[in-house]
Amino acid sequence: MSEDQKEQLRPSKMRGVAFPKAKYGVILAIILIIVVNLIYYKETIFSFF
Repeated sequence: MSEDQKEQLRPSKMRGVAFPKAKYGVILAIILIIVVNLIYYKETIFSFF
């Protein structure tokens, strides 16, 4: 298959959307999990200090 045919495999509405790299999504998810856990378990974490 040529490069032109590979590009047209996406649906027409999604062709103009720039998708971020997958590794940025993984990093963002890990940071989000850490922040949410810090908010929920703030008292427990600070009780050790």
